[in-house]
Amino acid sequence: MLMQQQPPPLLLFAYGNPSRGDDAVAPALLESLAKVAGSGELFECLTDFQLQVEHIFDLRQRHLVIFIDATEDNRLPLQFTPLLPQRDAGYSSHALHPSALLFVWQQLEKTPPPLCYLLAISGNSFTLGEPLTPMATTNLHAALTLLQQLLQQLHTHDTTRWPALCQAYSTLSQQTAA
Repeated sequence: MLMQQQPPPLLLFAYGNPSRGDDAVAPALLESLAKVAGSGELFECLTDFQLQVEHIFDLRQRHLVIFIDATEDNRLPLQFTPLLPQRDAGYSSHALHPSALLFVWQQLEKTPPPLCYLLAISGNSFTLGEPLTPMATTNLHAALTLLQQLLQQLHTHDTTRWPALCQAYSTLSQQTAA
């Protein structure tokens, strides 16, 4: 009988199109993180072009999921916000917002989803065939620093402390806006 191995408690899930300028910032962030932090028992990295219904299976047995995406909202370089399940009247099986994915989770799994946050990285050009802009590259480095700090904090605490740590990072990102 084949035993299924338990996944790491933290999933870092970056999505975006690497061929569309700053939309590539989230997958590029995980590439950079892998170079400096690897992965292992604490976390797993996953990238895709977009979120789909099937991704609920990647959330199973996780304590924390951090979705990472580019945003055209340029008020802040980074936004780290908690996610709650929310029905999206316009969603389809083709592409979902993370909150809509969590809603699908609740409907199919009949349990609350794991603790989830969205790390949104500001960009300003999403043109097909373009590289990352200087702004997105700068914001990628800021996001890498944030993730490294958060990972170090998460590594030194048991999973019961993770919600408080994530909330502290979310509050810090909101205070930066003020």
